Amino acid sequence: MASVAQCFETPTKFARYTVADGAGIARGTLLKLTTPNTAAAATADNDIAGGIAWMEKVANDGSTEIVAALDGTWGIISSTGAPISIGNQVVIKGANYIGPYTTLDDEKGYVLGRALETIGTAAATQIKVRVNVL
Repeated sequence: MASVAQCFETPTKFARYTVADGAGIARGTLLKLTTPNTAAAATADNDIAGGIAWMEKVANDGSTEIVAALDGTWGIISSTGAPISIGNQVVIKGANYIGPYTTLDDEKGYVLGRALETIGTAAATQIKVRVNVL
């Protein structure tokens, strides 16, 4: 599993989602939304942002709920090698990776937050993000 997001500023907004009992999700994992009101670990470009796992979900523990942070400041790894400027919107690009929002991204639900710093083209660089999942 790729490195999970690191919390720098405690979130104040949370959501409770249904999750598969067999899912193992580490705290800090980027989550994608599925229907109805269900979350899973994000795995690919264009996953709809569901927040960041605020708690660990142990696989096959009998639990089918997870709490997700919908805001806060987080350190998240950029994987695309594309530069991200401070203030740019970022989206999920893979398992615990983000990249810059582009015009090819659908406007509905893909934005995870805004970059709080600028990075160059180096992939696998942690960047601070103000998460704001609506």
